[in-house]
Amino acid sequence: MGFDFESFAEGYLADLGRTLVEVSRTDIEALYQELADVGSRGGSVHMIGNGGSAATPSHSAGDWSKELGIRTIAHTDNISSFTAWANDTDYSNVFAGQLATFAKAGDLVIAYSGSGNSPNVVNGIAAAKQAGCRTAAVTGDYNGGAGGKLAEMVDVAIVVPTTSMERIEDMQLIINHIVKEAMKAQRGQ
Repeated sequence: MGFDFESFAEGYLADLGRTLVEVSRTDIEALYQELADVGSRGGSVHMIGNGGSAATPSHSAGDWSKELGIRTIAHTDNISSFTAWANDTDYSNVFAGQLATFAKAGDLVIAYSGSGNSPNVVNGIAAAKQAGCRTAAVTGDYNGGAGGKLAEMVDVAIVVPTTSMERIEDMQLIINHIVKEAMKAQRGQ
């Protein structure tokens, strides 16, 4: 018996559709408000994450800097600094080290993690809080973890209501696009 691609794709899309319907609009609006606030103060946005959750910061930092005019840094993209912190200290310090250099009080640090438990991301948020930054996370219910440690640590937590890492990562980019497009609509762009 062969693989039934049609059924597989239908299941994937059905779960993504359910997730789109169930994700908290209130939490997405709270992230939008954090972005609007940091932009109005002339602050910066710092984004951190691993794997697929590193791709969203890279994509969104370009969008938000160019289209919104808000200084947005994907600390996943500074490979020299990233690897220096990993090599000279420990991989769990790659974001905390960079944020110690770049983050200022009042900036916004957004963490992306499907599980919400990645040690380097958790340590990055701890460093951001110590620096006086506002913090947010876009995480999920991976393996039933309800957003993990990040959901408990940050000022704004969006916990995507799916246990699928792939759908969590899909939603991370969708949420960032919603927030960016809302900012543009509010400005009349």
